[in-house]
Amino acid sequence: MKKQIQAPSEAISPALVKSIQTVANRLRKHSLTSTTEAGSGHPSSCCSCAELISTLFFRFLRYEVDNPGNPLNDRFVLSKGHAAPILWAAWAEAGAFPVEKLQTLRKIDSDLEGHPTPRNAWTQVATGSLGQGLSVGVGMALGARINQTGNRIFVLMGDGETAEGSVWEAAALAAHSNLDNLVAIVDVNRLGQSQATMYGHDLESYRQRFASFGWHTQVIDGHSVEETLAALESAIAFQGQPSVIIARTLKGKGVSFMEDKEGWHGKPVPAEELEKALQEIGEDSELEEPFRMRPPDGNGDGPFPAAAQDAALEAPHYSKEEKVATRQAYGAALAKLGAANPAVVALDGDTKNSTYSNKFLAEYPDRFVECFIAEQNMVGAAVGLGAMGKIPFASTFACFLSRAYDQIRMAAISQANMKLCGSHAGISIGQDGPSQMALEDLAMMRAIAGSTVFYPSDAVCAERLVALAAQTPGIVYIRSSRPKTPILYSNDEDFQVGGSKVLKSSDKDRATLVAAGVTLHEALKASLELESQGLAVRVIDLYSVKPIDEETLLKAARETQLLITVEDHYSEGGLGDAVLGALASQPCRLHKIAVEGLPRSGESAQLMDAFGLSAKSIVKKVKELVR
Repeated sequence: MKKQIQAPSEAISPALVKSIQTVANRLRKHSLTSTTEAGSGHPSSCCSCAELISTLFFRFLRYEVDNPGNPLNDRFVLSKGHAAPILWAAWAEAGAFPVEKLQTLRKIDSDLEGHPTPRNAWTQVATGSLGQGLSVGVGMALGARINQTGNRIFVLMGDGETAEGSVWEAAALAAHSNLDNLVAIVDVNRLGQSQATMYGHDLESYRQRFASFGWHTQVIDGHSVEETLAALESAIAFQGQPSVIIARTLKGKGVSFMEDKEGWHGKPVPAEELEKALQEIGEDSELEEPFRMRPPDGNGDGPFPAAAQDAALEAPHYSKEEKVATRQAYGAALAKLGAANPAVVALDGDTKNSTYSNKFLAEYPDRFVECFIAEQNMVGAAVGLGAMGKIPFASTFACFLSRAYDQIRMAAISQANMKLCGSHAGISIGQDGPSQMALEDLAMMRAIAGSTVFYPSDAVCAERLVALAAQTPGIVYIRSSRPKTPILYSNDEDFQVGGSKVLKSSDKDRATLVAAGVTLHEALKASLELESQGLAVRVIDLYSVKPIDEETLLKAARETQLLITVEDHYSEGGLGDAVLGALASQPCRLHKIAVEGLPRSGESAQLMDAFGLSAKSIVKKVKELVR
């Protein structure tokens, strides 16, 4: 097949080619020696991309190595994260840290981990769960456009990971958004972990697929420095579309007993064969002069993205006579947040008229990203936007976030600053039926390392928690509800991360009802009915599910001896289990009222009653449990 490479704007000097090839061979050697020292790793995957990495890093990547936090730096995402050894080698050759440090690969006290993580200052996002890097790159490219900082975003992918659907979600949005500051490189080395990849070395198949999504495509020999130089120059210069370079490579390139051979994925070269492998790669000749990356254009004085700020929002304006769904309040608060903090960006999965994020779109269209029905890419793009200094709020139906759980998990490893809102949670949504009812989301989000989980019960609380989410570092999840509910709080009520509200209490309480969201309103109704029957119960609004208000819960446990949690969620991993964990030091009876069994379509009130979440059902259960 005829290679589709545009001629470079100026002649490529033999000296430049020789220098880049010398660095590529050094990167191979570093990858081999560090993985052999570690006793594990993926050197064959590193060897296939050595020329691609060396050409990109030392000819095109604009980066101030001594200042990895410079907002003007170009960005590089190693989507094929198992090739981390060559990434660390490239940064060492660039002067980020001494080359000798490469021998600490995969050691517990080293920031050179087996797959990239931001423990290393020159890495912004974690990779290694394949198929996610391009989505992050899309978010970074969108962030660069919003920031107007001119960053170029490069993503190196493996051929095997293009089997992941999230890759094509990202490819579609990148083309739709005309992200011509995004360059993807596909390292087509033919071999996966257990066998040959789906298309092997059929580069035309890859080219046609990307072209059909609207990408500018080029096909090259990935071991030719000349072709890689020309292709990268063409990709960077191309306007109006994202660019992809499809590079034919050989896994294990340069080592005869490993090159293009199956069975070498994830295996270091044995120590007794290392010297032979190094000799085959060639002499480690010295460069005529230090070969360093060039810094970004400009001195870093601006324009910079607006710094995250704890700006006070306009207070809520609700009357006690109103009924407002927390999903509506989320949208109202998001629009207010957009005015108070220019770093806030909203993302949507074609649900903006249900999550009410369209209120943000109406006010700030340049900071709104419609990701369409592609939740995995939406979450990955949010991670990329966060890495560009933005505060991303991504929203959709809570049940649909479950398909992006791996992206959320990886976001936690990336130490990402990302806010998620899942609406239409629980059986209370009614007639749409079980496919639309998120009943696992609290368990899902509580399990994320370092996450914060909010569950507002009225519009005032919802608005306040949106503001808190923007101020809280890391991953924050807000669970919003479909039904309209009464206003419980005054507009000046204060809420805190890790807080709760005791809405009803007396020294005669025989039990404590702990709830949030729609079930809190049922618990309050139940408490009034029980009170009329001479049975006093305490009611706690547990709006912060994680972190949890242990002090208030332990006090209730001591004083009432019986805690009953009520949640529109399955019993496993939700509100009840969160409370149970908080009561580890306090002997107490705990009973969980939750959704048991598979729900079905029906009126919201009918479903709440059928699954034991209605006030009537709560009254019955309390009377059974109080002795």
